[in-house]
Amino acid sequence: MLAGRDPERAAIAALLDAARSGSGGALVVRGVAGVGKSTLLVDALTTAADLRVLRTSGVESESPLAFAALQRLLWPLRTRIDSLPAPQASALRAAMGEAEGEGDRFRAFLGTLSLLADAAEQTPLLVVVDDAHWLDEASAAALLFAARRLQAERVALLFAARDGDARRFDADDLPTVVLGGVTGTDADALLSARAGTDIDPAVREQLVTGTGGNPLALVELAGVLTADQLTGRAPLPSPLPLTGGVERAFLHRYRSLDEPAQRFLLVAATDDTARLTVVRDAAERLDAADTALDAAERSGLLRVDGDTVTLYHPLVRSAVYRAATSAQRRAVHRVLADVLTGDPEHRAWHLAAAADRPDEDVVAALDGVAERAAARGGHEAAAAARARAAELTVGGEARGRRLYLAASSAWLGAHPSRASALARAAAADVTDPLLRSQLLALQGQIEWNTRSLNDGYDLVLQAAELAADVDPAPAAQLAMLAASLAAFGARSPRTVNPTALVAEPAPDAPTRVRAAWALLQGFGAVARCDWGTAAESFRCAFVLTDADPVDDHVLQPNLGIAAMLIDDERGLRLHEQQLTAARRAGALNMVEHALTRGAHFQIATGAWSEAAAAAAEALPLTVGTGHPGLSALPTAQLALVAALRGDDAADRHLDRVAEIRDKHPVGITDGLVADLAHWARGLRSAAQPATALHHLMQIEGPVWRRLAALDLFDAAVRGDREDLARTWLAELEQFAAGTELPAATAVVEHGRALLDDEGDAETHFRRALAAHTDSPRLRDRAATHLAFGEHLRRARRRVDARDHLRTALALFEDLGATPWAERATQQLRASGETARRRDETTATELTRQERQVAALVRQGLSNRDVAAQLFVSPRTVDFHLRNCYAKLGVSSRAELTALRLDL
Repeated sequence: MLAGRDPERAAIAALLDAARSGSGGALVVRGVAGVGKSTLLVDALTTAADLRVLRTSGVESESPLAFAALQRLLWPLRTRIDSLPAPQASALRAAMGEAEGEGDRFRAFLGTLSLLADAAEQTPLLVVVDDAHWLDEASAAALLFAARRLQAERVALLFAARDGDARRFDADDLPTVVLGGVTGTDADALLSARAGTDIDPAVREQLVTGTGGNPLALVELAGVLTADQLTGRAPLPSPLPLTGGVERAFLHRYRSLDEPAQRFLLVAATDDTARLTVVRDAAERLDAADTALDAAERSGLLRVDGDTVTLYHPLVRSAVYRAATSAQRRAVHRVLADVLTGDPEHRAWHLAAAADRPDEDVVAALDGVAERAAARGGHEAAAAARARAAELTVGGEARGRRLYLAASSAWLGAHPSRASALARAAAADVTDPLLRSQLLALQGQIEWNTRSLNDGYDLVLQAAELAADVDPAPAAQLAMLAASLAAFGARSPRTVNPTALVAEPAPDAPTRVRAAWALLQGFGAVARCDWGTAAESFRCAFVLTDADPVDDHVLQPNLGIAAMLIDDERGLRLHEQQLTAARRAGALNMVEHALTRGAHFQIATGAWSEAAAAAAEALPLTVGTGHPGLSALPTAQLALVAALRGDDAADRHLDRVAEIRDKHPVGITDGLVADLAHWARGLRSAAQPATALHHLMQIEGPVWRRLAALDLFDAAVRGDREDLARTWLAELEQFAAGTELPAATAVVEHGRALLDDEGDAETHFRRALAAHTDSPRLRDRAATHLAFGEHLRRARRRVDARDHLRTALALFEDLGATPWAERATQQLRASGETARRRDETTATELTRQERQVAALVRQGLSNRDVAAQLFVSPRTVDFHLRNCYAKLGVSSRAELTALRLDL
């Protein structure tokens, strides 16, 4: 029974009411074992008669089986899967084991969300997940993906998870209620209902104190204490029968049974199918027949309903299983494996649990489990199976290969710590040079993404050296990757030059190989600050891939990095192509990468609304990746855009960046994040030149030093620190001379104009403006017009100054650069002209998601296609689209497309 819990019941009622009204959401109920989580879920079901209910639960022994809990949950909806977009349907059927698949877990996650949303169109849906801490990791990831994206869906997701267990359900970002112990009349109600008599108040208080008010413990005590003890006529025993905990009480009841009944209960506790036929067949092989089942049922520790066997409480399972000897457990696992001949997944894990020495047959079964799990996108399950197979493999290359594959699966499953540990274990057995090179590359990837850029670079260098001796193709890729890392500041104690590891490919070599060589030479030149060679090499790579586009997961991102150095417009195109491909593929990790890297070019070229939208979209995609530090980059980008616009939200984002960097390793992007934060803080301190310089001078990355150069020049001149400006100018002059980029030339000439002491400032300003005409960097152009206008006004050429100040004001207003627009306005007033405030477009009233939806709809995409690209449901898209119509005063997709909007 449920006693009290009024606040918690109210929270659940609010969740269900919101789902009924079309506002989906999730709630996690947490608490220690026996506190009443499951009872609260049952109570919720009694209030959901008008909702369709789907239920599943985590099972400890199923935790290595990919998508096991999700399969049970979605089984009633399986006939609807074919109505989903084909890629989602294919991935979801593969995840549920109904079809061969490509192992795209994120498409399966999106398919889960779409399927729940589709089912809720007819009737609001309540999804109940008990024992969430024991969910297999693939199911947990899929359900959390859906929970975090419920918006306009009529879906309520209700989880119950145990605190204080070895496994934890990581959902701290979801709304949560925590159940504590019961007291007073609530405790009295539980005790009285179980004992069938009134409880003495003093006795009740003693029991509450002794149990912490744990409802299950109170109920169990009420069943073992006498009526005289409960009514206060006889003293309570000391210690209480539950001093060892509720598990101890269950264990006492278990041990009071005869041996056949104990064996039957042990089989039921070890089984993970909950099917009576399986448990009975296995128990009979251990001489535990129907009489043993009867005794187990009479003990109250086990229930049978049709062909379903359930234990009274999850603690019964753990108490019984832990009380058995290792030999008893292995015997039970063996008979369950014998019975489950038609279920290769469960059978393999029972065989593995029964094995206590290397066994090739068991290893082969686990290899099969891993391959099937990986094909469904269940990388966590694949990692677990391969790791156990390695344990049962005689040491050597085969063991090392399985550990390497386990580490790769763990990395793909977003478990970097586990991947790192498995990779270290593999290193002891892997001797094959090519495999060892692959292992080192994986370790390097883990390192530079989650911990140390330098350590990751050193590992990639080792991998490239090894590969160079056995296979030039992977060696070339690894050398190019190492050179790319070095170009952005990575260092190693090894005196190895990545460009010297591989020979130049033949003229008729594949485009991919020649482009990798060109990038390798370009990144090597960047490390030497040989900007002319770098630009020439990168342009060669661009020409090669323009003529013959390549689809390569290493080459493509590095083409983007090269563009970051010398070609804004190409960088925008490359990352838009990557983003489109990633959206179509449903690859969330690549979507996040394309969004955050593309935001660099959007910030540089003044497309700040797009940059903010990209960063805001990327931020939730970093949740659940297993790398909390990944959220630092999009947060820093939001901070910078806000600072450029003069928005006070910048300070909040900057505080969050500092918190993330303090709590989590950020990996390869840490230097970039720090530079963005320094730039943003410099912008926020623009009114105090000394403070602004303090922050701007800490920017280390060459790319961001060049982007922030005009701000540093401005602060240095106003702060009487021209020496600092000249140092940066010298660095920029070298870059501009080597690359001959118009944007770089414009910044150099702008700097020379500010620092001029020979009367040539106007000449330099005009050269800067001429260079700006060939550059897409609008903010830099606006800043030069502003500085030139200020210079002319100070020279008492007010009429000449106004043209430049008007242009600066218009550009800054287009950008939304409020502080700079205000400065241009003040300068115009000082020149004798009053600036008019421009009308704000209603497009600025759109939220981030409304902008995203509107932009995609204007491209001609259907609601379903938009939903697939934004990783939400079609109902959410429809909700945001209707809001767009209302805010923009249109009533159709055609009218929306016809509007002139900056989205």
